[in-house]
Amino acid sequence: MATLSIAHGPVTIVTLDRPDVRNAFNEDMIAELTAFAGAVPADGSVRAVVLRGAGPVFSAGADVQWMSRMVGFSREENLADARGAASMFLALDRIPVPVVGRVHGAALGGGSGLAAVCDVVVAADDAWFGFTEVALGILPAMISPYVVRKIGLSAARELCLSGARFTAARAREIGLVHTVVPAADLDRAVDEHLALFHKAAPSAIARTKRLLTDVHGRRPADVLTLTVDQIANQRVSPEGQEGLRAFLEKRPAAWTTKAKPAGS
Repeated sequence: MATLSIAHGPVTIVTLDRPDVRNAFNEDMIAELTAFAGAVPADGSVRAVVLRGAGPVFSAGADVQWMSRMVGFSREENLADARGAASMFLALDRIPVPVVGRVHGAALGGGSGLAAVCDVVVAADDAWFGFTEVALGILPAMISPYVVRKIGLSAARELCLSGARFTAARAREIGLVHTVVPAADLDRAVDEHLALFHKAAPSAIARTKRLLTDVHGRRPADVLTLTVDQIANQRVSPEGQEGLRAFLEKRPAAWTTKAKPAGS
């Protein structure tokens, strides 16, 4: 049985669809999310991805039955299992279009990890977050690179070492969440972010997303050649030329035709 519901379109809506278990991860969901992420094209046909959860919560983390099987795993089996989850987060992080997380209810463990790999997170004001792995005697290992990058080492140490749950307001304060609204306004807030992405050139977004990852944590002098090459390449690209000409001619660029969310 599929664990995701996907509405394909210029704005592709991906719904974690295991509401009976609070959209918890298992091997099937990990495989489906990995496959989806690897298939998102960078040709402009998809302008954004919205990640959401079915039912009362976004995602409660790991599935209990999946975790019960881990108890009997050998180290080799644990390595294979962990590689699958780590590959999923890496694939989601590398999606070449903006990924907007729409969070309601709870986002715990891997659910908060999903928020960490989203480019923008919109949360209901009554949503809860938590890097709760240590309370189970395990580590937030696969999500740690994205969590530290997103919220910084200080907040990560506080929250990952304690396993404490925290509010949407706190999540916004530390940078895990970007917009907090009443639950009834979630879709409106998501649409406001999508409208901004539609004004930007698809290739510029994809290359900027990769560029920000490549320069993060490095000295400016060490990435000088990279940044110079990237801007020169984009300026002479078809979309770079179109954007510059549209600006000088005071007209909308060709890519600004607004795409509607899938299923709308």
